Amino acid sequence: VYVFFYSACGPGSREPPDTFAQTRALYWIAAASALFACVDFYFQFPAPAGFGAQYIWLRSGVYRRAQGLFYEASTLGNFCAFFLTMIAAALLAPRRQAPVSRRGLLLGGAVFGAALVLSYSRGSLLNALVALAVLIYLNRSRIRLGRFFAALTGAAVAAALAVRALLPSFAGAYWMRVSTSIEYLFSETEGLLSGRVASWRVVLGFLAEHPWHALFGVGYKTLPYSDYLGRTVITDNMYLSLLAETGIVGLGAMLWLSVQILRSARRAARSPEPRRRFFGSWILAFWAGQMVQMFTGDLLTYWRVLPLYFWVLAIAVRHEHSVS
Repeated sequence: VYVFFYSACGPGSREPPDTFAQTRALYWIAAASALFACVDFYFQFPAPAGFGAQYIWLRSGVYRRAQGLFYEASTLGNFCAFFLTMIAAALLAPRRQAPVSRRGLLLGGAVFGAALVLSYSRGSLLNALVALAVLIYLNRSRIRLGRFFAALTGAAVAAALAVRALLPSFAGAYWMRVSTSIEYLFSETEGLLSGRVASWRVVLGFLAEHPWHALFGVGYKTLPYSDYLGRTVITDNMYLSLLAETGIVGLGAMLWLSVQILRSARRAARSPEPRRRFFGSWILAFWAGQMVQMFTGDLLTYWRVLPLYFWVLAIAVRHEHSVS
């Protein structure tokens, strides 16, 4: 929240610095972070003191999912989806209206794509696909689909080949995981969602027995760190988690915030000013994907990446104020 208000309304907001120069620096720092996550997964460096115990069982052994500099793998996947959305938005913009060169975008796309795959996060992959669909819709009247998909396909193929060359057993397991998720989504939902449905039943059953808790909740982050429901519960659903922990009031506040983010981003995406349109399209597409991924993860607890997202939103809003 502080990053948003400082960037949108703080000192220097009326005469802002070159936001594209800042974005380029941020992009390459993020690409280095994603590259480290790939190297970390390949060599399985000693894990930091605090990390999410998430593993992949392959024939060649048991591997800790790629997490890079973050606490757990889904955060890395969400982080990669954010910058893959930026790459897609930049590819859809004219060359002079993109913060990074085409070559840099394709190189970064391969790195972020590989890190997303190694994170093993299906929710983050869905996030990126939803964001891509939103961007295509926003640019449907002037998009050159052939060139755009050729660029995206090139980056995706490069990432897939890199993963397959370095980790062939992992590549096979990953694509089987994705294909079975699509094939058995409705018939084997419990198994495909890694036990999430059972946790959702526990939370919904508690609210059904204690409906008064649905008004103000039982306290933020109470479920995973206490046995208030009889045992600790990792909800892995932002909407249900907020309903149980902060009640209808908290859930309503989050939904209102998301709607306002989408509305502000939509106005920015329609702007005639190129930079504001770029940042608006970026955050609009990503937040649409974020709202879908919230069904599979407590994304608003990923505090290390949230300042990045709200910085992009602030830049779009700041450009609105500077133009008006």
